[in-house]
Amino acid sequence: MNDTAVPAELQAFLEQYPDTRFMDVFAADINGIIRGKRIPEDDFSKPFEKGANFCAASTIMNSRGEAAENLKYGAHDGDPDIRSVAVPGSLSPVPWASVPTAQCLLELQEFNGTPYFLDPRNVLRHALEPLREMGLTPVLATELEFYLVEYDGDTFVPRMPKIALSDWEQVGVQFGSFDDLDDVEPFLVDVDNFCRIQNIPAGAALSEYSPGQFEVNLHHVDDPVLACDHAILLKRAVKAAAKKNGLAASFMAKPFAEHAGCGLHVHISLLDADGNNVFSGDSADGPWSDTLRHAIGGMSQAMAESMAVFAPNANSYRRYAPGFFVPATPNWGPNHRDLALRIPVSGQGNRRVEHRVSGADACPYLVVAAILSGIHHGIVNRTEPGPMTPEKAEVEYQVTLPVRWDKALDAFEAGEILKPYFDEEFHRVYGVAKREESDIFHAEVTDRDYEWFLRAV
Repeated sequence: MNDTAVPAELQAFLEQYPDTRFMDVFAADINGIIRGKRIPEDDFSKPFEKGANFCAASTIMNSRGEAAENLKYGAHDGDPDIRSVAVPGSLSPVPWASVPTAQCLLELQEFNGTPYFLDPRNVLRHALEPLREMGLTPVLATELEFYLVEYDGDTFVPRMPKIALSDWEQVGVQFGSFDDLDDVEPFLVDVDNFCRIQNIPAGAALSEYSPGQFEVNLHHVDDPVLACDHAILLKRAVKAAAKKNGLAASFMAKPFAEHAGCGLHVHISLLDADGNNVFSGDSADGPWSDTLRHAIGGMSQAMAESMAVFAPNANSYRRYAPGFFVPATPNWGPNHRDLALRIPVSGQGNRRVEHRVSGADACPYLVVAAILSGIHHGIVNRTEPGPMTPEKAEVEYQVTLPVRWDKALDAFEAGEILKPYFDEEFHRVYGVAKREESDIFHAEVTDRDYEWFLRAV
């Protein structure tokens, strides 16, 4: 490679890692699944200069990596390429690779330089713009839950903790257990090392509400797109660390019927142009501003039509069940994990809302786009959220949101709040793609069909 032609970021990287042999370049699709390619050294500079060709339809494939037959994009338009360019600052080593390898995120553009409207990163940017025009900056972080998974020769099971000096499985939830963290210490050390090397701002690790389930938190940043980049990159690092340790990591929303599901919780606050938290203040409900209450009202109002984004596939809806802190109604209040919109214990400077509805299987960019859409809608229209649930109140489990896939898609397609924030054509494409995926899934004849019906009926 001719050094004089190498862009500055790439040049600095190669000076630090001169033996780099390959580069993984990728973007996230509407399911949050990364898709891309591994390029050789001779092609390293392409994403950093004029851009590299990238399959346009890859962003709207289903969970099996197939193009939607009911959309022109990919299936009926000749499957064209678009331009991909490196996301500044995302170039990093791949520490788990067997040979020196780099990776970078891509953002997708038309060949004239305009943002490609089917790229989830660009959907989030589009949804963010109305808040930016108001002089408001979201500060947010994600919390991702996942399972470490093993195969017992018959089926997939969570990686069960063992009682000391034995092969006996430790029963019970054991939430917050340090023994469980110690059992997987090599895995957690690898996750931490990978995140440090890749500049992923990972924070606390927690043994979660089921055996084999863990959570890794990410630090708050004042760029929602960057926060979602961190979530996508963390998922890749966690899966790689699990594989290195003879395990698999799954962010599936509900991999085990008897255990808790996996959520994607989003903590968010808003700063004005002077850096003041506009959620701070006092209102009739508590030590927070009317702006926060209206933001919660908007998120509540948009929640039903957003469910197809928060729960993007059939398995997603198995997560909504009583007893696991997974809300199915847009309730809200302070310091209460049974609520969809929780105001955590915080001071005026970091007053925020925790959005607790989405599953870990969802696309972070689209989840945050839906949340920001609701926030802006609520602030502009001074939307009231309904009665607050007091701290420590007993909450009866209610289901008012559409917690079946087709019902959620009905609400998404009929909804009017998200359309202008998402871009109306992207909104239509997402609904069509997900409806087709639902139809394919429900047309499958599974082992459960045979178990329940083959002999009995």
